[in-house]
Amino acid sequence: MRHSVNRPPTPDAGDEQEKELTLQEKINIKLMESGEKERLMDLLRERLIECGWKDEMKAVCRTFIMKKGRNNVTVDDLIRLITPKGRASIPDPVKAELLQRIWAFLNATTL
Repeated sequence: MRHSVNRPPTPDAGDEQEKELTLQEKINIKLMESGEKERLMDLLRERLIECGWKDEMKAVCRTFIMKKGRNNVTVDDLIRLITPKGRASIPDPVKAELLQRIWAFLNATTL
């Protein structure tokens, strides 16, 4: 079979079989379809505000902006700075509560 220079080869009929979804993809679909993902995101936002995490991250950003100068900082700079610090500083009780809620959802749902 010859291939066109401008487009990829046409797949064979056997290649058109649907790929099996991973467990993570199935869980994510169920969370989104049920609206549970949005409820979990709201809970996470609420808990992070309650424990002061949001204010702490805001302070880190402000300090960085003051150090570098307001006109010398991009959103990408802030994201690169805050992402590892933010993930590492989420309190364990918040993580545990979210994990418990996810497990409860999975136990009540059939995949």
